[in-house]
Amino acid sequence: MSEPILVWGAGAIGGTFGAALVRAGRDVTFVDVVPEHVEAIRDPERGLRITGPVDPMVVKVPAFLPEELKGTWKRIYLAVKAQHTEQACRALLPHLAADGFVVSLQNGLCEKTIAEIVGPERTVGAFINFGADWIGPGEVHFGNRAAVVTGEIDGRMTPRLDIVLEDLRTFEPDAIKTDNIWSYLWGKLAYGALLFAQAVGNLGIADCLERPELLPLWRELAGEIVNVARAEGVEPRGFNGFDPNAFGKGGTEVAAKASVAAMVAFNRPNAKTHSGVWRDLAVRKRRTEVDMQLLPIVGIGRRHGLSCPTLERLIAMIHEIEQDRRDLSDNNLTELLKQ
Repeated sequence: MSEPILVWGAGAIGGTFGAALVRAGRDVTFVDVVPEHVEAIRDPERGLRITGPVDPMVVKVPAFLPEELKGTWKRIYLAVKAQHTEQACRALLPHLAADGFVVSLQNGLCEKTIAEIVGPERTVGAFINFGADWIGPGEVHFGNRAAVVTGEIDGRMTPRLDIVLEDLRTFEPDAIKTDNIWSYLWGKLAYGALLFAQAVGNLGIADCLERPELLPLWRELAGEIVNVARAEGVEPRGFNGFDPNAFGKGGTEVAAKASVAAMVAFNRPNAKTHSGVWRDLAVRKRRTEVDMQLLPIVGIGRRHGLSCPTLERLIAMIHEIEQDRRDLSDNNLTELLKQ
């Protein structure tokens, strides 16, 4: 049996990843804040069901609410929504061994928040792009495989990075390690802006991206983030059809059009048709990660003298939808483009 692993957050990302580890014989424990989900996972008659076309399975695994958990772990994978990072880190801190570390399986720049709480020496970064959705208590839908990368936040290539990579490859055989995880995280932020935009309408990711009249909008949104990343000294890395060099300063319409076409081709066959942001707004009727993912970029841009007007308009529009002051509509994207 391998060294015990704690997965904090058993939703779309943590549930899918953790289930693969359990099936491979790893000693995994789940923590989640949704009582019904925890109850379903630890029910011997139910367990955690991973559904969908990619890798369906049912696993039986210990699961706890945070207040029920006892013990310490050397390896904790954090897979909560970005806005819950600080709260989760403070809750898991007593369960992190002195020589242990936390790996962020999240979107955004959550590694910075984690490092502030558990210490940078106990923080490991990761970039994920696979598609999964929490369907209900005890069920996660795994919709598509995609890029998975891990890296130390200071760029070192360490022995523990090999341990994390081995775990990730149990789930995604093509996972890799990098000496510049920030390049992938910023690349995902730029691509993620397009997913946030998709979420204000009803069309799926591929159909939304494919709207030819919206190419200028994609160039503006991704371009603003790419420009801020470069001002921060980070050259965003591409993945799964997204080419950061096609956007921002120096990017051309031809290159952007080719990248969008590649993203459409990647997303078209996927069983996960809509972004997780869209599900937050349309299905689960809850706040999105916009204030933890996109809003900080506006502030970082200001520090460098860079404005992000299109990004700001998108953030404001998402806030309106979250507050039931605006309906989901594909016309919202046209409105963003015209402003």
